[in-house]
Amino acid sequence: MSSDTPDGDGPDDRTPAPRPDSDTLDSDIPDDEREALLTIGHGAVVASGGQSLQRALTTATEYVLARGFGPVVYGVYAFAWRITQLLFRLVNFGSVGTLQRYLSAYDDDPARQGRVVGLAYLTTLAVGLGLAGGLVLTSDRLNDATVSHPEFPPTIHLFAALVVLVGLVRIHAGVLRAVQSARGEALFNRVLRPAVKLVGAVGAMALGYSLVGVAAAFVAGMAGLVVLGAPLVVSASGIRPSVGGLRSEVRRFYNHSAPIALSSLGKVFQNRVDVMLVGFLLTAKAAGVYNVVLVLVTLAWIPLLSFNMLLPPVASGLYADDEMETLNAVYTAVTRLIVTCVVPILAVLAVYGRSILSAFGPNFAAGYVPLVVYLGGVLVGSAVGATGWLLMMTDHQYARMALDWLLAILNTLLTFAFVRAFGLAGAALGTAVAIAVQNSVQVVLLRRFEGLWPFDATFLKPLGAGVAAAGVMLLVRETLAGGGVLVVVAGATLGAVTYVGALVALGVNDRDRLVVTALAARYRRATLAALGERRPGTPGDR
Repeated sequence: MSSDTPDGDGPDDRTPAPRPDSDTLDSDIPDDEREALLTIGHGAVVASGGQSLQRALTTATEYVLARGFGPVVYGVYAFAWRITQLLFRLVNFGSVGTLQRYLSAYDDDPARQGRVVGLAYLTTLAVGLGLAGGLVLTSDRLNDATVSHPEFPPTIHLFAALVVLVGLVRIHAGVLRAVQSARGEALFNRVLRPAVKLVGAVGAMALGYSLVGVAAAFVAGMAGLVVLGAPLVVSASGIRPSVGGLRSEVRRFYNHSAPIALSSLGKVFQNRVDVMLVGFLLTAKAAGVYNVVLVLVTLAWIPLLSFNMLLPPVASGLYADDEMETLNAVYTAVTRLIVTCVVPILAVLAVYGRSILSAFGPNFAAGYVPLVVYLGGVLVGSAVGATGWLLMMTDHQYARMALDWLLAILNTLLTFAFVRAFGLAGAALGTAVAIAVQNSVQVVLLRRFEGLWPFDATFLKPLGAGVAAAGVMLLVRETLAGGGVLVVVAGATLGAVTYVGALVALGVNDRDRLVVTALAARYRRATLAALGERRPGTPGDR
């Protein structure tokens, strides 16, 4: 649905869709826009809860393994697991993103949906077996060149099987996400996957097994999740995978999935190059500090990741129906909600980052400047919204692929130069600049290709409220210097109150108010219904 002419000047060229009026009443919001916003908002709530639970389960697993293995064996496990995690990003060969693009677009053709899902499973299985075979064949050489530990080869052999199994579980979750089941996606990807790992670790170590036994427990648990999950996905989605007539879908499927797969490969470099260069060019201490900085940075990415849970399938459906005005209105509202949620997180980390880092140990305070620099990239990446997903959902996946590789190369060059010049802060600066460049280019391309443009004056309100909240928190920090955790808690609390108060004083956008009030009412009714079922005779029963 992009322009048929290379320069975009043909009759199909899209001009920016009309801006929604911020002064309209809730009742004036079109029904399709209202439904899209509530779907995406609910997905964000579920995703944020799922991500929080995932982090808790993952942290518990690492704690159990670190305590049980000791530093040497745990180091072997950590190295093998990191290699396996990289392959998790590649095993689906872009199938998850392709499911988001086409299942919503084909919602009136169940047979075609079944073929797309069948191709996703077959692609993952074929690529997974290839990656697993390569990992098995190179395990001895890898062991000799790195950790030189007798348990590494059998462990990596088991993790090779895990690559295939996790890929299939990701397709389970991808199907549910594509049919807008936020709970289903969160259940498989955010809860069951890390829970299986935790249960396997605890169970294997309780039985006296070491590293290889724990790896075998991971494989057994994930295999059970694959087998048990398949009928649940079919039942929940109503889509039955099919291998009949695949030839008719192959070209369109791989035209979309192949560039996404190459984008994923580029992201491997994006997400790891700064860590690797810090390790190579600086000290082990600096690498440890930077790792903690990245832990805090992941908190700031939660709003963007959460709202991106269900935005792709919703956007694909609107694009397929040529509802570009609605898509632009939804893009604007969701991006403003992302900014509204991320600004207070950025303010807390910027003002109290030094104190938060010091909680990990006094030496980690050296990461404060890199943290603040990195947060600048997070602000830009969040402020433009789901540009990458929207490029893929509007059939501009090749542009997304090129930009992902641009970011990978740019990140490598800038980070190398900046680390040499500025030390640890240079690693954050290189990555932040690369993130800002890619997302700025992507938002311009969306305007050029599809006329999508999210920004208007309403974005200044959360930014202004954030400045007010940061000022209050800074005043608390300077007034109560040396208070440690209590200062952070008190300042963050006062900052949150100030932020909400400033937003209300400046005026909350009607679409933002709709999402908050409608979802709050929905969850309140669900809670009262649940309490009423548990306690007969209460008002919830009537």
